[in-house]
Amino acid sequence: MTGTGRRKILISGASIAGPALAFWLHRHGFDVTVVEKAAAPRTGGYPVDVRGTALEVVRRMGVLPRLRDVHVDLRRMTFIDEHGDEVTSLHPHTVTGGESGHDLEIRRGDLTEALHDAVRDDVEFLFEDSIATLDQHADGVDVTFRAGGNRSFDLVVGADGVHSHTRELVFGPEERFHRYLGFSFGVFTLHEELGLSNEAVVWNAPGKAAALYNSGSDETHALMVVTRPEVPYAAFRDPAAQIELLITSFAGAGWEIPGMLVALRDADDLFFDAVSQIHLPRWSHGRVALVGDAAYAPSFLTGQGTSLALAGAYVLAHSLADRDHTTGFAAYEWGVREFVRLNQALVGSEGGSTLVPATAEALAQRNDVLRHLTAAPAGGHPAHSALTLPEFAPVS
Repeated sequence: MTGTGRRKILISGASIAGPALAFWLHRHGFDVTVVEKAAAPRTGGYPVDVRGTALEVVRRMGVLPRLRDVHVDLRRMTFIDEHGDEVTSLHPHTVTGGESGHDLEIRRGDLTEALHDAVRDDVEFLFEDSIATLDQHADGVDVTFRAGGNRSFDLVVGADGVHSHTRELVFGPEERFHRYLGFSFGVFTLHEELGLSNEAVVWNAPGKAAALYNSGSDETHALMVVTRPEVPYAAFRDPAAQIELLITSFAGAGWEIPGMLVALRDADDLFFDAVSQIHLPRWSHGRVALVGDAAYAPSFLTGQGTSLALAGAYVLAHSLADRDHTTGFAAYEWGVREFVRLNQALVGSEGGSTLVPATAEALAQRNDVLRHLTAAPAGGHPAHSALTLPEFAPVS
């Protein structure tokens, strides 16, 4: 250990898994530092879901009432064909397997802000910085930071997303663990009045989907998804290439798409990525572990990325509370691995084939299934609540 007393842990990433883990580690008596490359907690962003086991995590954190106050309550999802004609209109939970009146849908920035506020006075945050190098040894981890300086910690946890730099430093190139699901997507904001309120409209052509959704605010979010045989690695760090890929893919499409493409060129918040999962044989190596999307991203097709991050952070902190890191990391994996497997498997039953059928035949079959759906199963999808959280008492 790096000295006596409280164990020192560095967490890379201050979005969702990072501050949630910091919250619980602090309550176990750890000395926590969170490093984040952004200048401040990120605001705005598209809505995310908090369901099942994750609802209990935020309840135990004391932030559930605040999150319920900012719940966006999407009430209707309308599917249309490539000519703009309605296929069917459903409650979103009928499609997603969510539980109406219980699950939360929250703007990503609202959740990030709530988690940060819950822990900001108790742990150290280093914004506009990131890990440059890691050097593990018998007594700890020596870290150098991109902004300069170096420090030593007992443990390091990567909570820095699908394209985790921490994972690359310790486990190797992303390509080893990246399971591409065959789609690329972009999300951005439209600052236009389109007459939508608490609803989503999803347009489909074979191999393509475009959606507009409004959560009751002045802003409408646009989502564009297209099938692609290969991962667009070259576009990940090239915003111009991202825009061009989407414009080329949707050129000539009808409905509201021409206006969406015009807005895309001017968007200042485009988030572009491949639809993919992360699969690793282990989530820790020596004194470094991973949590959330860095370890087990399920893809947005499952709607479970946020919930896995919150639940995984809780279990990781609990597992380290009264154990050495080797035993603690093993307990974390044992406790969460099956929960992750069940939720990642949701892409096989209700993922890409529902949102973006690849062929005209598959799209017709999907539309026929949607027309005959009536209601979501009571209690939500079993995978969402497949993990029972361990109990632990905070340190005095």
